[in-house]
Amino acid sequence: MTEYLPPTLDWVREQVELYEGSGGKEGTTLRDTGLPCIIITHKGGKTGAIRKIPVMKVKVGEGYVLIGSYGGRPKNPVWVYNLRSHPDVEIRDHEEVMKMRVREVENDSEREYLWKASVDAYPPYEEYQSKTSRMIPVFIAEPY
Repeated sequence: MTEYLPPTLDWVREQVELYEGSGGKEGTTLRDTGLPCIIITHKGGKTGAIRKIPVMKVKVGEGYVLIGSYGGRPKNPVWVYNLRSHPDVEIRDHEEVMKMRVREVENDSEREYLWKASVDAYPPYEEYQSKTSRMIPVFIAEPY
């Protein structure tokens, strides 16, 4: 069995523990935003260990848009590299847990559409993009 490595940031670890520990009944809004979030269970790119991270919930059709904003910091969050290495994930949306595959969105029109849906769900994404010179990665998690 693969080892689970909990998030190192206290608030992230606490969010994951509350969400998962309650079976998706609590902790379903991200931190102080009051906005819905999901949990991505994925494999670490370097360690191969199981990782879990809460992200904003942006549902488009049957999929979920995952934005690697990291609050507009100069570097991508580590989970971006993990998803690039290991695209098979589980998404927990409240009580529902689904196996999905992620892909980074490269097509300009699809990226624009998904970015707009994400900004509609969480307007600070626009500010985060303006704070950084990197192109914030956009992924879509889809059922397979």
